[in-house]
Amino acid sequence: MITFYPGPSKVYPQIGKYTQQAVEKGILSQNHRSSAFVELSSQTISLLKQKLTIPPDYWVFYTSSATECWEIIAQSLIQKQSYHVYNGAFGEKWAKRTQELGINTTQYAFDPATSLDILQLTINPAHELIAITHNETSNATALSSTFLRDLRQSFPAQLIAVDATSSLGGVQLDISQADVWYASVQKCLGLPAGMAIMLCSPKAIEHALAINERNHYNSLALMIEKMQDWQTTYTPNILNIYLLNQVLQQVPSIEKVDKMVKQRAQAYYSFFEKIEGLQLLNENPAVRSATVISLKGSLNRIAHIKDLAKQKNIILGNGYGKWKDTTFRIANFPAIEDFEIELLKDFFNTMMS
Repeated sequence: MITFYPGPSKVYPQIGKYTQQAVEKGILSQNHRSSAFVELSSQTISLLKQKLTIPPDYWVFYTSSATECWEIIAQSLIQKQSYHVYNGAFGEKWAKRTQELGINTTQYAFDPATSLDILQLTINPAHELIAITHNETSNATALSSTFLRDLRQSFPAQLIAVDATSSLGGVQLDISQADVWYASVQKCLGLPAGMAIMLCSPKAIEHALAINERNHYNSLALMIEKMQDWQTTYTPNILNIYLLNQVLQQVPSIEKVDKMVKQRAQAYYSFFEKIEGLQLLNENPAVRSATVISLKGSLNRIAHIKDLAKQKNIILGNGYGKWKDTTFRIANFPAIEDFEIELLKDFFNTMMS
């Protein structure tokens, strides 16, 4: 079975081998306060910074999921107000969860078909943090690097937090343009679900320590204390940390991965523009994601295509939210291999013949 589901998605083919290594080496039996774990954690963070060009002074934390990062940010980095910018379901959920945790949220929802303009935002000094979604998985859109740069320049006083769940490890990001980045590992990093990575700038660290919120097991002030020794506040997913370590040793630099992913994306978009009975969900090329492709059609057409694909051992991703039944999504993550993409294209060519 070949899966193109956009998360959890296909893991790297070597994951089985690496998991067996972890068993044989006793990695899974390690105490998370042991020197062996500390060495693994330290090396993994060093590799992550090297391969993803993360600034040396940024901190890296392990969390259980991107959803947990919503809570950490709300609890430890915001005291009263935040400003949320989104065009899809995941950005909206982040804002909703922040509000549920007692934060006064200002929300700006924009049309997925349009490029976001800084001038549309009504951010004021009372907003302590700006929350944005770099790559909205639900509708296969992405923000431009120009927008991130302009946002940083326009609002230097605020913390900027970015959901990069469907882009970290798949496209090159200028990490210095925001203070907090987070992503689950089951998408562009090609690992099993069950862990996320959160990156924090020195400014975010300073802010968390100034607030000094310590009421939760995952309070950022406590996480900072433990990470000074490369440790966590709770028993972490040691297997996934080991798998991340091994995958980072295997993959090329993010510059090379970015080039591959974007070339594949362009080929996908060109290919599907010629398939009858389907349309790209995003007609505006400027907002299209490089890592998630979404196609729309009639309810019956979409259901028929997904069923035929399944018969050929190909799993297409369901649509999401209001597009659930009239779209399907295709993951364009680095772990997916060229021959699998060719099989997918062969399926559509055969279906149309």
